[in-house]
Formats: sequence, structure tokens, C-alpha cells
Amino acid sequence: MTQTADPILIRSCQGREEFEACVQLQIDTWGYDPADLIPNRSFMLAQKIGGQVMGAFDTQQPGVPDQGNATSLVGYALAIPGIKPKSEGPEGYLHSHMLAVSAAYRNRGLGVRLKLAQREEALSRGIRRMEWTFDPLEIKNAFLNIHKLGAIIRRYYPDFYGVSSSRLQGGLPTDRLVAEWYLDSPHVMAVVEGKAGAEYRIEERYKIQECIVVPASIYQWKVSDKDRERAAAVQLENRGRFQQAFARGLAVIGFERDAEGNGIYELTQLAEVKSRIPSV
Repeated sequence: MTQTADPILIRSCQGREEFEACVQLQIDTWGYDPADLIPNRSFMLAQKIGGQVMGAFDTQQPGVPDQGNATSLVGYALAIPGIKPKSEGPEGYLHSHMLAVSAAYRNRGLGVRLKLAQREEALSRGIRRMEWTFDPLEIKNAFLNIHKLGAIIRRYYPDFYGVSSSRLQGGLPTDRLVAEWYLDSPHVMAVVEGKAGAEYRIEERYKIQECIVVPASIYQWKVSDKDRERAAAVQLENRGRFQQAFARGLAVIGFERDAEGNGIYELTQLAEVKSRIPSV
């Protein structure tokens, strides 16, 4: 679908071998037990019923043709179709359930490119909304979702998936925030086109009413038997703060990282920022 000057090609996955490559990357990324794995037939089904399986392929791997194939898969994004009540706006939407990038290819912007490919494909079918869940303690994911893509957050689900075998979860409850991505809203368009700088923010003029901080050390704490309780304490405290803020009508509309690498969620009254969500 989308190709730039670099060797990474982004396109829809095709055939069982490429879906199986997605499954293997799922194992490599999260370290799931077999019971938690999404099998290749579910990837195939998602695509057949109106979802997405977008793949990132390294076309410069030895012996790989220019179009990329299963052996060169280095990332993917899986989305499934969903339906919302009419009261929440357009009924049809996509839930982006998984995004994974091979370890050797991280921090190269592939996550953004996969999300933008999802957005392009969805808009080509008249789909204007996507959602997905993510761990509130994952600073990199929050920065991608909110700062780089322009998603807004106004829902918090405690222990959403129950017990997870993922090594990334660190044995903590699977708390999740819900990212809402309004694909053709003025805000999202400005963000993805690189126009959401100082001039655009001045035009919006919103006042931050609350900040919720995730310490940069959270990654080490989660994987340490000695410090895991500290991670659990941060999760519990932030859970309460998010829930209380959302109950007061606040929403996350920004995310920054300070000089120490701590993640900072910025919340305000969503109604003050009209371009964030078409229904406001």
C-alpha cells in the first residue's frame, strides 16, 4: 500500500504463510503461552470480515523479492471490525487489537507507519474511527498513541484481560486505557501531517487541569521481583486518578516525556478542545 525510499514496505498481509509469520512475531514480542495466542486463522478471518492485517516487510533481506513476503515480515498491525451505538456517532469502526515490531526494527518509526497505513486503508472505505487499548504504564506506547497519532483517552478498564502470560505485563493486572482515534478530525489531520506544533496548539488554547505521571523506572520495576510492588503501587494510584478524572469529564489530550524520561499524561475538559473529536 505504502512505500517510501527506505526498504520497508507496508501492505496488507496475504496468505497463510504471512499470517503465520504474524503469529510468530506475536510470540517473539509478548512471549505468550499457547493458550493466549491469537492463531493464524483469526488473522485470516479478521481480514475477510472487514478488519485489517497490515504488514511491514524488509525488502532488502537476502533472497527477498521487492514485494516482500512472509520471511521478511518485521511488523504488523491487526484490527477487527466493530459496531458502536448510534448515540456514539458513526456505527462502524475498527478496533486495532495488536501492533508488533521485531526487536531489531524498533525505534525506527515503524509503529507510526503501520498506524498511518491502517488510517489510510480505513478512510478509503469510509471508516472514520479507530480504537485500541494499551497499558497505561507503557510510556512509549502512550507517546505514540497520543503525541504522534493524536488519539484522545477518556476510558479506563481495570484488569481488562485478566491474567496474562505476557512477559511485558510483569505479572501486574492488565489495566488498559482506550485510545480513540478520529481519523479525519482536524486535530488528527494536523498531527499526522506534522502541523501540530506551537502555532496549532496556540490556536486551540486548552488549559491542562491535571497531570498523571508514570516514572521512567517503571519498566525495570515490572520485571524485578524486588521492585514489582513499586510498579503495582504506581498502577493502583494512577488507576484511581484516571477513574476520578474521567468521572469528572476530563480526558487525556496530550502526553509528554520530561528530561528524565518520565511519562506525563495531560488531561483537560474535552469540550474545550473542539477539534479533538467530531461529536463534541
